[in-house]
Amino acid sequence: MSDTTCHMSISLDGFVAGPEQSRDDPLGKRGKELHGWHIGDPRATEANKTANSWLMRPRGAYVMGRNMFGPIRGEWDEPWDGWWGPEPPYHAPVFVLTRYAHEPIKMEGGTTFHFVTEGFDAAYAQALEAADGKGVDIAGGASTVRQALNAGVIDELTLDIAPVLLGSGERIFDGVETFDFEPVEVLHSPLTTHIRYRKRDAG
Repeated sequence: MSDTTCHMSISLDGFVAGPEQSRDDPLGKRGKELHGWHIGDPRATEANKTANSWLMRPRGAYVMGRNMFGPIRGEWDEPWDGWWGPEPPYHAPVFVLTRYAHEPIKMEGGTTFHFVTEGFDAAYAQALEAADGKGVDIAGGASTVRQALNAGVIDELTLDIAPVLLGSGERIFDGVETFDFEPVEVLHSPLTTHIRYRKRDAG
């Protein structure tokens, strides 16, 4: 599939990460509560396993924001190669949005992080070229997903809606004026309701 996809876990009040992201809290305070469906909660069901297969399907390239890549802000003043250890789960080129130039970082398993300073459109164009028809995924975080939604490039959006109220953090829909998707599949468990949306047919 050559579509551009995006798959995000989200709270009932619209947050995809909690506040105060740090090395100890990569998803922000309480942000991990959105992800129990795929990171070890014993109540996970077959529905959650199916949604996890959507999340982990191979893609040709990825686009992510710098805040998702790591906690360093400003100049690259210390070594950092992501949260995921020596073999990240992407196994494809990842284009990281940043204002600060950085040499590519090659990891095990086929992942190389490329750092793009020219903005979302440039990162997405590079990802499309690198994907070579195998599909691009907008990996997050919130700001990057907002830019992708406003650019109209997402063909399939999956939301894992957790029965959690975070109260603050990072939203993906602030500043997004239209939602041109319709639900095509819904799965649910005690942990999450998974809704897979497709872009509406312009015709």
